[in-house]
Amino acid sequence: MDVTESRRQFLRQASLGAAVAALTGPAALAQPLTAAMQHANKKKLGWAIVGLGKFATEQIMPNFNDCAHSQLVALVSGSPDKARKLAREYGIDEKSVYDYQNFDSIRDNPAVDVVYIILPNALHAEYTIRAAQAGKHVLCEKPMATSVEDCQKMIAACNKAGKQLMIAYRAQYEPFNLNAIERIRKGELGKIQFITADHGRPVKPTEDQADTWRVQKKLAGGGSLMDIGIYSLNACRYLTGEEPEEITAQIYSDPKDPRFKEVEDNVAFTLRFPSGILAACTSSYSYQGVKRGRVFGDKGWLDLDPLSDYDKHTMKIGTEQGEQEPKLKEGNQFAAEMDHLSQCIMQNKAPRTPGEEGLRDVRYMLAIYEAARKGKAVKV
Repeated sequence: MDVTESRRQFLRQASLGAAVAALTGPAALAQPLTAAMQHANKKKLGWAIVGLGKFATEQIMPNFNDCAHSQLVALVSGSPDKARKLAREYGIDEKSVYDYQNFDSIRDNPAVDVVYIILPNALHAEYTIRAAQAGKHVLCEKPMATSVEDCQKMIAACNKAGKQLMIAYRAQYEPFNLNAIERIRKGELGKIQFITADHGRPVKPTEDQADTWRVQKKLAGGGSLMDIGIYSLNACRYLTGEEPEEITAQIYSDPKDPRFKEVEDNVAFTLRFPSGILAACTSSYSYQGVKRGRVFGDKGWLDLDPLSDYDKHTMKIGTEQGEQEPKLKEGNQFAAEMDHLSQCIMQNKAPRTPGEEGLRDVRYMLAIYEAARKGKAVKV
């Protein structure tokens, strides 16, 4: 995520005071028909990646090879040598390599249709807004932003520009998760009663450069909840198909651990949904890696373990007849996610995970912090 340069730029700007089917929504309605027609004859839309950190270079960029409707045509980075090297590797014209200062000139590059923001959380709003003002559609990493106000500004900017805004909830484009949603909707588990979801890993800011900004509140907005607890939260929402109406939470961070001077470590939160479904979720920056979820119904349970990894997914289902492990085909969730947005742009449809989806999770995460701070349930 181009951590060092992104952080430096953020601090410089701060010191200057600059600081699941496709559903029709505001972004689609705002997009002029002529814009859709502009893309109609394109088989693949051109994508620019903003931020060339570990996730971008190891996961996103290589997976353009599996895309049917998206191709990588531009890079944006604060590290010019790194950007030029990657441009050569991916056959990108050096004229389509930008830095954070000249980013706005991307408006003059007709090859770029979509900008993918892969920067520290606190920078998402600025670059989404700038991309929209440059006339580009946007895929933004989650969490969408660090405040409700920034989320709203991002949505407004894209609507004003008539451009699509999608949030990168990759698990909602992953075959095992999609199959789980289908089974639940069909009633295979009966009436859903309870969900558990846990996401954790040891954060290592002194060993892994990709983790240095994650323990800085100014850049991350929060700790384990914002980074990986959002997977538990979002999963409970798409698995139930409901929005929570009440939240409780507890947070604990070892005061002696230097990693948690600014951001939280362990979070436990519960969600109560209108149908009566309860969910118990955790996130952590100190326990060993886990990315799992289980749905309990009165006719059976369903496990996704992992629920949100990059690959090697598994599903188990338990009923009165015993346990089974459906044999599902692993899919490329990154390519599916990017192609989904490209197709939505071509067809003038709103994406499965629009800006409004990201805004909801930010609201809920802020409610989790509030519930933990007050020590009582918060209505949402």
